Amino acid sequence: MSSKEKGAKKPDPFKSFIAGGVAGAVEGTVTYPFEFAKTRLQLIDKSSTVSRNPLKLIYNVGKTQSIGALYVGCPAFVVGNTVKASVRFLGFDSIKRLLADKDGKLSGPRGVLAGLGAGLLESVVAVTPFEAIKTGLIDDKQAKFPKYQNGIVRGSYNLVKDLGLKGIYSGILPVTMRQGANQAVRLGSYNSLKTMAQNFYGLNPAEPLSSSLTFGIGALAGIITVYTTMPIDTVKTRMQALGADKLYSSTFNCFVKIFKQEGMLTFWRGATPRLGRLIFSGGIVFTIYEKMIVLMG
Repeated sequence: MSSKEKGAKKPDPFKSFIAGGVAGAVEGTVTYPFEFAKTRLQLIDKSSTVSRNPLKLIYNVGKTQSIGALYVGCPAFVVGNTVKASVRFLGFDSIKRLLADKDGKLSGPRGVLAGLGAGLLESVVAVTPFEAIKTGLIDDKQAKFPKYQNGIVRGSYNLVKDLGLKGIYSGILPVTMRQGANQAVRLGSYNSLKTMAQNFYGLNPAEPLSSSLTFGIGALAGIITVYTTMPIDTVKTRMQALGADKLYSSTFNCFVKIFKQEGMLTFWRGATPRLGRLIFSGGIVFTIYEKMIVLMG
């Protein structure tokens, strides 16, 4: 077997699953305040006088309600992020293995297709239920009489019990649309940028890049993802808010109502904190994933 053929070998599914899970857990914990701010901004009514500045929102919540308030919904998010990242990289590497050429390389369109498949898989298995819990807890926190702030486990349990299976999966269409678009763009652009870097440095497809270069490529993939998929993310959040079933009859109806009543720019509300999270998220998750694969041989 030539060195090129050895280099083209892909990590096995178990290693992809474990490496993705570790990367997801670390990334979710570190970047959660940005996720909290993004979700709060997306839930704010147009008539509200609350500041739209994400950093000011984070500061005010931390100052008036404690730092812990910035982590409302975090456990559900981190568990979901761990499972999501595990499933994402398992799915992406498995589909990549099927679509790659004999040298282990993946063309741009095939990279997008592999990312799309991974996004659809993770949306059903992990993202929809855990995002519903996270969004519900954050929405409940700003209610006049919160119902689910009586402890992380108990509050989450009561929320799930009240929502039921139908409620937990009520946003599955916009979540699936978002995750499919997210990972098609994110993993597709990451794969293309990584391939360009490997070609530039004369590396084969399985040789890892430096941590700084991996972080930079992951961050750039995050920036591209934010601005192309933000409208779907906003609709997803609105559809998973408490009482959304009384406001919107369908995902399309939610799109139309936001556009007519609040304007086009509303779809990009929360883009700044999401950008902050996905820049760090992309850098952290891809760097840790690549390093975990190397550590596991």
